[in-house]
Amino acid sequence: MGLLNFGLLAVFHLSLCVRVLAADPIVDLGYSQYQGAVDTKLDVTNFLGVRYAAAPVGNLRWAAPQAPQTVSGVQLATSEPNECYQAGLGSASTSPFSSTKKRDVSQSEDCLFLNVHVPGSTVNAVSSGGLPVVFWIHGGGYAGGSASGYDGSSLVFQSQNSAIVVVIQYRLGLFGFLPGAAVKSGGALNAGLLDQNFALQWVQAHISKFGGDPTKVTIWGQSAGAGSVLQHIVANGGNTQPALFTTALTSSAGLASQYNYNDRIPELLYSQVVSGASCSSSSDTLSCLRSASVSTLSNVNNQIESSGFYATATFDPVVDGTFIIERPTVTLGKGKHNGQALYSVTNLNEGSQFVQQSLTMNASQYISALFPTIKASEADSLAALYADFGTNVDQAISVMSESIFVCPTYYLMKSFGNSAWKGEFAIQPATHGSDIGYYFTTSTSQIVTAFSNSFLAMVKSGGPDNKYNPADDLPSSWSNWASGDTEMVFNTTSDGSPDLYTLTTDSGRLSRCAAWLNVAADTFQ
Repeated sequence: MGLLNFGLLAVFHLSLCVRVLAADPIVDLGYSQYQGAVDTKLDVTNFLGVRYAAAPVGNLRWAAPQAPQTVSGVQLATSEPNECYQAGLGSASTSPFSSTKKRDVSQSEDCLFLNVHVPGSTVNAVSSGGLPVVFWIHGGGYAGGSASGYDGSSLVFQSQNSAIVVVIQYRLGLFGFLPGAAVKSGGALNAGLLDQNFALQWVQAHISKFGGDPTKVTIWGQSAGAGSVLQHIVANGGNTQPALFTTALTSSAGLASQYNYNDRIPELLYSQVVSGASCSSSSDTLSCLRSASVSTLSNVNNQIESSGFYATATFDPVVDGTFIIERPTVTLGKGKHNGQALYSVTNLNEGSQFVQQSLTMNASQYISALFPTIKASEADSLAALYADFGTNVDQAISVMSESIFVCPTYYLMKSFGNSAWKGEFAIQPATHGSDIGYYFTTSTSQIVTAFSNSFLAMVKSGGPDNKYNPADDLPSSWSNWASGDTEMVFNTTSDGSPDLYTLTTDSGRLSRCAAWLNVAADTFQ
């Protein structure tokens, strides 16, 4: 995702335009008071580094997030928070996620913070009503990423100062997604997802103090962030009570193998961590891991992640039987889901950054490497569907694109029925992540206005074709996906003008997605 250097530009922008004055808004959260700073150029008040949970250290390693301790006095919320411990992906020399993090932010286990971006220079609490809320979850393969890479004030700007934006952080890699029966019995599985859920509960409890409406929360993410949105859609069997969001937006939702927490591969992974941390001889391996130094665990995290299959994550969400009670496709197939409306966008060339150009595997071998639990006969049958897709590399790109990103998006579409809309980002190179710069930006170009406002219209009114900005150029004939498999394509002409049109989802692609769904029990999706 190479164009995310905009995060660094955003930080430079903030350093020029933000000042802290005695009159800058202060919000009292009960456990702490935070003073933000006004960005005078964008007319946005930014609260950076707001703690939403206690530091997950010591006995809170691999435990469910806990409420923050009470802190007296006013805390300055003007600096980006420490990011959670990071790791690269697969054996790639470069990762498509590497540019999502800001290099001058320190890494720490104490990283459960969020940023809140509020329109205007004053912040007023409301007892009811208020502004709609965008809740952003960063991507990075569940191994990397941070709040500092995403300037939420630019989304406030694109909303014409009509929405509040919350950008969160959550535990990553083995710190957030350590699997195994020992974690189930002595801690909390999917700790990173539980962090996100805790932050959503924080929004319900506190966003009204910033002027936001907790009944109008839109959850949005990209890549693993969108995959996280998918997880919250199916959480608790698709029946989270009370509801934590009304609308879901996904940008390139990723769904890799999601094993049961105590399956063979998760247990092997847990054993690898135990061995790497020199805890194999301990009678209580989880306690030993909790006593290990963070540098030891960080090294193990990096070693295991980097040894995985090219550009894939090793520590992913699992079926834990409590929060995620079954494989996501099972819940979606029942038509069960959290949220009332869905808007999903995929990129035209999703898979290209995840496949080595020197790949020599045939399609069947690649499928078996991507999904190590699939039957050989199933891999062969699926590979045959891609036989006419060009070279081995071309076929692998299509397999990666459809199996991990595109098909799971259609499974979401079908579950939401008449309340789902589909978009395709086709502006070259249209690779995974290249769409981010078109909504995290202060550009006012026609294509940015059209694309970003298709998302923000969902935030405001629950439909991407409802004019959020009269100048957004979106055709008014955009129907939901269930009404004829209609998708909106976002492209530009040779002179950079918007080229927006609808098309019908390719029937061949839908057939291949059906074939992938038929083997979901063996791919663990």
